[in-house]
Amino acid sequence: MTQIVFHVNVADPLPYACRLLRKAYRVGARVQVVGPADTLEKLDALLWTFDALEFIPHAMAQGPEMEGSQDSMTPIWLCEQATPALGGATVLLSLAQEPAEGVDRFEKLIDLVPASQVEREAGRKRWRHYVNAGYAPQKVESNQSAMPAFQSEPPPSFLM
Repeated sequence: MTQIVFHVNVADPLPYACRLLRKAYRVGARVQVVGPADTLEKLDALLWTFDALEFIPHAMAQGPEMEGSQDSMTPIWLCEQATPALGGATVLLSLAQEPAEGVDRFEKLIDLVPASQVEREAGRKRWRHYVNAGYAPQKVESNQSAMPAFQSEPPPSFLM
C-alpha cells in the first residue's frame, strides 16, 4: 500500500519542494510532482535557480507524447496530473489543492500543506479523503518557518 506523508505548516512550499526534490535526486529516487500549471511553472523556474552550485534534472510533462516514457533519463517530472508510467516514478509529490488521483500506483505520496488557514483546511480535506480510501497518512511537522530559505535540508523522513 502507498505510504502517504503530509508535510504540514510549510511556510514557503516551492523552496521546500526544491529541497525535497534535491534530496530525492541525490538518493536516486524518481519523482513526479503534481499541481496546478502556474505552480509547476514557478517550480520549474525555481529548480533552475535555487542552488547556484547544483542542477536538479527535471522536465515538464506536456501532452500525451510523454505518456509511457518509462525509460526516460529524467528523474523528476512536473505534471498537472499523476501519470504512473511516466519516467518510472515511484514517489509522487503533491502541490495540488485536491487529492491526487492514482496514488495507489506509487510507493509514496508526499503532500505539502502550506501554513495558511485556507491551505490547512484544504489539507485536512485531502487527509480525510485518503483515510476514507483506506490509507493511514502520517504527518511531518515542518520546521521551515523558523529557518531562512535554502539553508537547511528538509526533514530527514523524506524516504522513510
